Amino acid sequence: MSYRKRTAALASTAALVGSVVLMAAPAARAEVVDVKYQCKTPIGDKSAVSPIDIKGVKSGSGYKITMSWQKGVSSSPVDLGKGSMKPSAVIQLGGADKGTLKVTGPANQAVVPANTPIKINDLSGTYTPKESGEVTFTAGVLTIIALGTTTTCTPTNSPGPSLSLDVTASGGGGGDTQSESGSGSGDSLPQTGPEDSAIALGTLGGTVLLVGAAGSLWVTRRRRRSAAG
Repeated sequence: MSYRKRTAALASTAALVGSVVLMAAPAARAEVVDVKYQCKTPIGDKSAVSPIDIKGVKSGSGYKITMSWQKGVSSSPVDLGKGSMKPSAVIQLGGADKGTLKVTGPANQAVVPANTPIKINDLSGTYTPKESGEVTFTAGVLTIIALGTTTTCTPTNSPGPSLSLDVTASGGGGGDTQSESGSGSGDSLPQTGPEDSAIALGTLGGTVLLVGAAGSLWVTRRRRRSAAG
């Protein structure tokens, strides 16, 4: 086999291994989770269950996190006029990072009739990773401010995460750049996915280096032949 054909074959192998890496280490995993809220309202306690969806989209050095309610929670004994109800919530962070993320959204854009479930608009906020690894996002306390009153709804069923993200801290060595190969340390590759994805990435790095060496060898021999001619 000629050097040119060998180089092409090695390049194809590198591309194939790269595809395996991408499939083995998904950047995000989302799941709609039922959250049972216990709400403290001005007219007494109420409860409701709503499926919660949380999504994350890369935005600069962080992520735009959006929280959605698929069913209404709580209710009002009187009509809530347009713009009179303002919701906000906190999302609990877990895994590689700890703390909370506050998400907010617009006031109601239409009248909420009395004694009907209050539909919460999508709420969003910006999450900037402080640690690298897998971070989970779980529904926390929901707060509704309306007509000068405050309603607080707290999850009571210990819901699981609605979203998991593999993230890299903005100060952790330059964005998404992986650790250099050949360091000999067990922590040379961030464990943000399955262990075999780290092994596959190491294989990809070796393949890329091999392609580079083969390419250099082919160019060197060609130059020598040209000089001899």
